[in-house]
Amino acid sequence: MINKDKIINKKRWHAVPAKEAMHILGSSPDGLSRDEARERMNIFGPNMLDQAVRRGPLTRFLLQFHNVLIYVLLAAAVITALLQEWVDSMVIFGVTIVNALIGFIQEGKAEKSLDSIKNMLAPKAVVLRDKERQNIPAQDLIPGDVVLLKAGDKVPADLRLFESKDLQIDESALTGESVPVSKNIYEVDDETSLGDRAGMAFSGTLVTYGQARGVVVATGQLTQIGRISSLLSQVDTLTTPLLRQVAKFGHFLTIAILALAGLTFFFGIVIRDYGAGEMFLAAVGLAVAAIPEGLPAIMTITLAIGVQRMARRNAIIRRLPAVETLGSVTIICSDKTGTLTKNEMTVQNIQTADRLYGVTGAGYSPQGEFTLDENSIDPQDHPILMDVLTSALLCNDALVRQEQELWKLDGAPTEGALVTAAMKAGLNHDRTSKERPRLDIVPFSSEKKFMATLNQWDDGQNLIILKGAPERVMEKCSQQRHQDKDQDLDRDFWHQQGERIASRGQRLLALAVKEVQADQKELGDKDLEQDFVFLGIFGIIDPPRQEAIEAAARLIGECVSVDECHSAGIRVKMITGDHVLTALSIAEKLGIGDGKTALTGQELEKKTDEELRQVVPDVDVFARTSPEHKLRLVKALQAENHIVAMTGDGVNDAPALKRADVGVAMGKNGTEAAKEASDMVLADDNFASIANAVEEGRTVYDNLKKAILFILPTNGGQALVVIASIILGIGLMDGTGHFSLPITPPQILWINMVTAVSLALALAFEPSEANVMKRPPRSPDENLVSGFLLWRVGFVSVLLVIGALGHYKLMLLDGASQNLAGTAAINTLVMGQVFYLFNSRFIFEPSWTIRGIMGSRPVLISIAVLAVLQLSFTYLPPMQYLFQTEGLDPAAWVRILIFGILVFILVEMEKAVFRKRR
Repeated sequence: MINKDKIINKKRWHAVPAKEAMHILGSSPDGLSRDEARERMNIFGPNMLDQAVRRGPLTRFLLQFHNVLIYVLLAAAVITALLQEWVDSMVIFGVTIVNALIGFIQEGKAEKSLDSIKNMLAPKAVVLRDKERQNIPAQDLIPGDVVLLKAGDKVPADLRLFESKDLQIDESALTGESVPVSKNIYEVDDETSLGDRAGMAFSGTLVTYGQARGVVVATGQLTQIGRISSLLSQVDTLTTPLLRQVAKFGHFLTIAILALAGLTFFFGIVIRDYGAGEMFLAAVGLAVAAIPEGLPAIMTITLAIGVQRMARRNAIIRRLPAVETLGSVTIICSDKTGTLTKNEMTVQNIQTADRLYGVTGAGYSPQGEFTLDENSIDPQDHPILMDVLTSALLCNDALVRQEQELWKLDGAPTEGALVTAAMKAGLNHDRTSKERPRLDIVPFSSEKKFMATLNQWDDGQNLIILKGAPERVMEKCSQQRHQDKDQDLDRDFWHQQGERIASRGQRLLALAVKEVQADQKELGDKDLEQDFVFLGIFGIIDPPRQEAIEAAARLIGECVSVDECHSAGIRVKMITGDHVLTALSIAEKLGIGDGKTALTGQELEKKTDEELRQVVPDVDVFARTSPEHKLRLVKALQAENHIVAMTGDGVNDAPALKRADVGVAMGKNGTEAAKEASDMVLADDNFASIANAVEEGRTVYDNLKKAILFILPTNGGQALVVIASIILGIGLMDGTGHFSLPITPPQILWINMVTAVSLALALAFEPSEANVMKRPPRSPDENLVSGFLLWRVGFVSVLLVIGALGHYKLMLLDGASQNLAGTAAINTLVMGQVFYLFNSRFIFEPSWTIRGIMGSRPVLISIAVLAVLQLSFTYLPPMQYLFQTEGLDPAAWVRILIFGILVFILVEMEKAVFRKRR
């Protein structure tokens, strides 16, 4: 009987010899019997990921209303219904329901992240049962099963390999390793990182080359993919800075409105001796005036406009609040492959016996040149260089071809890099292959670590070309190719040059040749043992994107050029599954970190959470990281009060993407699990798009702040009209002794809705201000209701109240009716808001320039729309009947216009005072 607990609790299968793993699992190379498989299925269960317990759709929908500002909005809807203003009540209810539906849909999409991981599991598996091959559903696999793998298969469970022939597996989705990794059957150290466990094949990864057999050591939730699924289900999505601030603001606003309404009610009864009924209606009017009904809609629309702008810049937003959160990001944790780099291997150096050549260009496009001592050269003038490139092109199975404007690779990335380098020297793959036809081949294998071809050559000779790991190629060589003649091999020289190139983060690939007789048509093992001439070493790397270098410089605060030196105050950290030397080399070129300091996954595991919190702010490069490492790093940064954006493309990135304040997934090469866990998807997989998104995020926040600074004085002015009317006794008593306010609750609702819809909405379209990327990120703790905001709201509210009530009293003194005086007061309020809209385009900068007044088409259109609405409100008989208004004469309009200009001038003077103080 097998020991279930021993198998389940065994975590380090990679450190166990294959025979010992078989013994622990009670299995053999011939697999299990059918009867044993059935018994084990009862013990271990199916090879499936757990289904997370989720809230029902009704619960999720109702929870969308669990927000203080929404409560205030619902209260406003109830109040307007009590006032029998059914249209306004339905409009307000409609706003809350639309917001709830948006949140409900977005949350439903986010919960698909677990499902997308489940879809990564292989649907079928080839196993040995009763010593016979069987094709079974992957969910029927159990520990102890022997699984057969071949190129193109998806690994169905975590396997300990015991047979392997040239096996290569693409583990990029799991480890972040940018190229397929070679596998073998040997155990490694207990603490070896996930990407270096060569004797293991992990569930959900893809076999790209070769064959193998392995015994199942973990299924379902116990696999590496299962562990990530568990992490993902346990990760809580953080609320955004804006939502936290809105919640605070909602509490503050609710308390302030209720307090003011209550005080006004009691003041009217006790001091003014007004009736309780009139004062209740006045308190209701005050509440209606003070509640910014249009604010949630304006916030949603502003965020939606930000989404559209970002989409045009290749950043697709999945959750609306993420737009604003980008503006407050203090740290960007970026995966290397595909985001900071092109995910296209490129030859950067070629070392021969007497020269170190540089190769420019990036990716598979054959655009670039060769350099020597940083000077451009013609490779045709360097025979040995051409021999190296020609040999690399012939000993190669990759094909680089052009599709429209893009260059595509068919084959292994490393071989594609060699083909591209040869094309840069003017070599043509088809022509060269015809001139030097291949006669035989020994394919690359992970055991041999080399590939060899036999090619027909000139002068009655054929040529064996050997390509592979430098140490394997070198051991078969006795000479090296020099300019004049072949010389004895200088092993120390090649070791030194290899270390020099590798220290730049480049992968090494060596090339050697051997002449044989023209009648030899096949390759044998003895032909590959000795007497080769060493030609050179290629240095190959996945180079950083040029636009990523510029974007990182913008964010970090370094100069891209003399004319462009931005300081956005954002720190960029690289977190990758690649080796530390590669990571440091790329980071140095990007200007990330000091080019020397990096923290590996092994080092990270030894640190406690507290120790990690202390060290993580000072380290910018993290290599050989696992999903748990990435999640710990994000949590550690957030614990230090940072707003973190995390980029990634693999399943291994999904937990950290979900935990980050803004998760950013790759759109072209990203897995579905990463996309579903993210808040934003980069359509072009380019780091530069993140910098663009940060700029748009800051603009969105600026525009939200401008909208709030515009809307609140509107509500404040209306509320103060009610308060001042009662305190100062400004109003009319009718024949029955009832007190009438200068502006009635329905008229207040009209002002709220038309100004919010037509005027405040225009601010959502404001472009980025000139200094948006020159200032540091705002503090995550910055209050939405700042001291400055309170001052501006109070200052403008007082101006509006003076104008509205002043005009109201003046009209009454001239013998106007209550309705006519009220109409003048309403239009005075609206005109003040129109001119204040120009002030609001810039919070501190002056607006009395041509750009400030005429520079926004949406502002001018919104004013034109408002003019039509307000003239209809004033002069159309149906509107006059509904809102008790009367037509104004030209003299009244002149006074209203003069008041609007005065508001504009006074606010501009106030802004000038604040600019001097700043």
